[in-house]
This record gives sequence, C-alpha cells and structure tokens, in this order.
Amino acid sequence: MIKIQKALAIGFMAMSINLGYGCKNEPKNEKQILLVQRVEPNKKPNKRTVKIALLLDTSNSMDGLINQAKSQLWDIVNEFTRAKCGNETRPDLQIALYQYGNDDLSYREGYIQQVLNFSSDLDEISKKLFSLTTNGGEEYCGEVIQTSLKQLEWGKNPDNLRIIFIAGNEPFTQGRLNYKDAVTNAKENDVVVNTIFCGNYEQGIETEWKRGAQLTGGEYMAIDHNREVVHINTPYDDIIIQLNSKLNKTYISYGAMASEYEEKQASQDENAMSIGYGVAIKRAVSKSSRLYNNKSWDLVDASADDDFSLEKVEKESLPEELKGKSNQEIEKYINGKREERERIQAEIAEINKKREIYIAENQKENTQGELESVMLSAIKKQAAQKNYTWD
Repeated sequence: MIKIQKALAIGFMAMSINLGYGCKNEPKNEKQILLVQRVEPNKKPNKRTVKIALLLDTSNSMDGLINQAKSQLWDIVNEFTRAKCGNETRPDLQIALYQYGNDDLSYREGYIQQVLNFSSDLDEISKKLFSLTTNGGEEYCGEVIQTSLKQLEWGKNPDNLRIIFIAGNEPFTQGRLNYKDAVTNAKENDVVVNTIFCGNYEQGIETEWKRGAQLTGGEYMAIDHNREVVHINTPYDDIIIQLNSKLNKTYISYGAMASEYEEKQASQDENAMSIGYGVAIKRAVSKSSRLYNNKSWDLVDASADDDFSLEKVEKESLPEELKGKSNQEIEKYINGKREERERIQAEIAEINKKREIYIAENQKENTQGELESVMLSAIKKQAAQKNYTWD
C-alpha cells in the first residue's frame, strides 16, 4: 500500500510539472526545475513548432496560384522570424507541400501527391514549389486533406500549431471521400483547416469552401489568384542583393552532397530573381534570419549545435581549403566565417528596416500579395489562441 501511495505521489508531481509549462509560461519555481532535471535528465525542453501543410490545386487554371506561392513564400518566412512563444523562445517553422487535381498524377492516388514532407529546409521548400506545373484534372479536397493527415507526422505537443491551407477553385465536395469526414478527423487531431477559394467570395461559399473551414474553427478566404504583386523599388534594393552574394561566400560546404547543396542554394537565388527583383530581396532577407539554417551541409551552422564535434567529420568530405589542416586551424576558419556571416546578416537586417519604412511611406493600396496576406492573417489569429505573439 505504501509503494502504491509513493507511486501516485510521484505521478501527481510529474503531472504538476507538465502543467506548469505552456507556450507562454516559464517553470514556476526552482524546485520544479531541479525535479525536471532529476526525472528526465537526458531530455531537452520541447521547442515549439509551427507546422503548415500547403495543399495546392495544380489543375489547368491554377498557374496564378502557383506563382503567388513561389513569390510569397519569403514574405511568410520573414514574418515568422518575428514570432515569439514566451518571453524569449522563438518557434521553429516546418512546411509540407501537396499538389492535387492534376492529370499527371496517379488516378489510384486520387490525383494527389506529397511533394515535400514537413521540412525546415527553406531552399528545398523553394525548389519543390518551383517544380510544380499545372495540368487539367479532378480536384478532391476531402481526399487530399485526409491524405495529409495520414502521411504527415503532426505530433502531439499541445503547444504546437498545426495548420492546413488548402487552395483551389472547384467545388469542395468533389471526390469519393466526404470532406466533412476529413475535416472532422483534422479537428480531432488539433489540426486547423483553412480554405482559400481562388475566385469569387460568394461562389466559394456556395461550393462549401467556407463550411470546410468552419468545421475546424479555421478561416475561409477568397483571393484573386491571377493578381500580380507590385514591387516597390527602394534605394536599398541593390545593397541587399550585393550583401546576399557576400553572404553565400560564408558557407563552408561539407559531406558527400556538398556541391549539390551549394548548387541548390544558388539555383533558388536564381529562381527568386526569375519571379522578380522584389522576391530576390525578400529571399535575401530570409537568408539573414534564424530560420535559414543549413547545418546538414554547412560547417558554420553545424558547429553551432551543442553536440557538434569536428572529430566526427570525415576529413575527406571537407572543402579543399581545409584538407590537411589541424582541428585547431579548421575551428579558427569556421569561427572567422561565422563572424563574417553574422556581420553581413546584421547589415541586411538593418538595411531592410530602412527598406520597409520606405515601402510603408510610398506604397499604395492593394500592393500586398493575395495569398500571403490571407495566410498570415489566419496564422496570427490561430497562433494567438496558443499564446504565440509577434514582435
């Protein structure tokens, strides 16, 4: 009996500790901190994560939607650099990508394809967005929602934000799977479904896009997916582009796929520029933020991790300038590149503040992107319910 009472007491104490944490709350006192360290000595505190799944219609009429997604990814990332959870904690951002409604996709899979699993690799997200092409097809909204719920690892942390954005322009009711079953499943798993109808607001209501969002407490939005975003030229644009080139030279690629990752970084700079000068600038700003991390192939980012050790790095995988060097020489080289990068990133951030002020003073109405505006509005509203804030 005494053993049972002790077990219950320990269980109650552990439960109290867990309840003492939230997105905005810190541990309540020193005793709790010591107890947490004693019970789970090997576990790091759970970092909050925002998980967003983009489900994009890639049928014939959706070229404008895809172009908006390509160009406005960096607006969303840059806004997330300001997100806060608690006094100092900054949440991670992961994005997954699905396409649906395209004849090039498998009929057996419901014309649905997972293009990218949840990822924080911003270059890879950009690459996958630029890989999308459109073609005619059947748009099964309920089925693509259900597929994303089944295939993706959404996690169980109640403080994490789990969001689906589905965009398209055909009736929400198409397909064998009733969309109501899919969104009910989403709600049961603490996933909010937001619907973006590409067309007339009232038409989206009539075709049940609004109802699809309401059932999970999500937002219904309608956009003009063919609208082009106007870039406002500023005196700071060229400076940021030049700094971006300098920033790229601070990366120390290593590993078997080092050259591929370097090429991907450069090609996504080119892709951004192909959409517009303004997009290239926004990407450069994203690259100066905490969310642009390439520790899988860059020694500067990798060495910032607590568990990093040069001893574990295969010397054959190092760039030519570091081969044959001692660990002390390599560390000195890495630290030099880190200092250079931090200096450039700080300069980009400072110049971008001036750029944003200039834009605010000179922009006319309706210069923001349709997709980016509605997504950020919904994200901030839903994030507030879990005590996320923005600077």
